[in-house]
Amino acid sequence: MEIIGLLKVKFDTQVVSDRFKKREFVLTTEPSGNYPQHVSFQLTQDKCTVLDGYHEGDEIKVHFNLRGREWNGPQGIKYFNTLEAWRIEKINSAGPSSAASSNSGSSQSAPVSGTPEDADDFPF
Repeated sequence: MEIIGLLKVKFDTQVVSDRFKKREFVLTTEPSGNYPQHVSFQLTQDKCTVLDGYHEGDEIKVHFNLRGREWNGPQGIKYFNTLEAWRIEKINSAGPSSAASSNSGSSQSAPVSGTPEDADDFPF
């Protein structure tokens, strides 16, 4: 999944245990609308540094996985959701920043050509 918005807040990396660390940030979607949404994401392990090249107010695209888990506590069963980000791209630049591209290959698509020859090149 992916979503575009403004980086509202980025938090420091939290070391939860000697084998697990996480970093949270908030993305504001529809910032100019009547009802902007402030969505919390997290980065884990070696992905925590992906956010270092970005500043609050930057327009970014976040690629993420939706995670859910069940917890059986003293008050009964509860369910939790996590939006786990795995790649971030800056929108208002020539391409993804070095921090975003360090974890995967290029995600840029080929440019669309407007030549007349391309108009007849349909697969059906």
